[in-house]
Amino acid sequence: MLSWLMGPVSQYLLYFAVVYGATVVVYFATGIGMTLINRRHPDRRIQKTRNGDKRMWVEIRSSLSALAVSAAMLSFGYFAQVRGWTIAPLETSWWSVALMFAVSMVLYDAWFYWGHRLLHLKMFYRWHAPHHKSVAPTVWSNDSSTTVDTLIEHGYYLIVWFVLPMPALALAAQRVFDQISGMIGHSGFEYFASPTSRWPSPMICTSFHDLHHSTFRYNYGNFFSIWDRMMGTVHPSYDSMVRDFETQGDDAPVTSTEPKR
Repeated sequence: MLSWLMGPVSQYLLYFAVVYGATVVVYFATGIGMTLINRRHPDRRIQKTRNGDKRMWVEIRSSLSALAVSAAMLSFGYFAQVRGWTIAPLETSWWSVALMFAVSMVLYDAWFYWGHRLLHLKMFYRWHAPHHKSVAPTVWSNDSSTTVDTLIEHGYYLIVWFVLPMPALALAAQRVFDQISGMIGHSGFEYFASPTSRWPSPMICTSFHDLHHSTFRYNYGNFFSIWDRMMGTVHPSYDSMVRDFETQGDDAPVTSTEPKR
C-alpha cells in the first residue's frame, strides 16, 4: 500500500518542485531586471512622494511562501490532468494553445476581479490587509500575500483544469505572463502608458494597479479594465493619468493620495 502511494506522491512532488522552482526563477529574474531598469529611470516613478523599497525583504519572504501555495495548486491541477481526473485537454497545437490561452486570460481576469472584490469585504480583508501595507508597491510586492489571499486569487490555477480542456502549455504560458505582468504592474514605475492602456481599450498599464494601492477602493482587475468599467470601480483619474504620462514624457504625474480605509 505504501509503495503504491509513494508513486503518485513522488510524481506530484516532482511536479511541484519544477513549478515552484521555475516560478521562483521568474520572480527573481523579473524583480532584479525591473529594479535595474527603474534605477536608470527614476523619473518614471508614479508615486513621487513615496518609496516602498524599505519593505523589500518583508515582501520577498512573504512572496516565497505565497508562491509555494500558488505552485502547489497549479502543479496539483496538472497532476490531476495527467492522472485522468480532469476534462481531457485539447491536443497541443499552435491553435489550441493560442485559443485556450486567450479564453483563460479572459476567464482568469473575471475570477481575479471578483475574488479581489471579495477580499476587500470587511469579513475577508484581514487576509488581504498585509498586501496593502505596500501603499507604494514595488516589483517585489506582487506576491506578498497571505495563504488565504493566495488561495482565493490563484485558486483558478487549480480549478480551471476541471472545467476547460486546457493544454498544459497554454496554462503554463498564462501563469508566466501573469507573474511577469503582475510584477511590472506592482513596480511603481510607468513605462507602458499609451492609448492602448486607456478607454476605449480594455488593456491597462502599471498606473492602473498602482492606483489600487494608493487609493484602495478602485481598479480590482488584473489583465484588463473591463470588469472595473462595467461595475463602476475604475479610478476616475486613471484615464487622465495615462494621458499625462503620454503627453509629459519624462515628467510623470505625481500620485500623493492616501489610502482610503
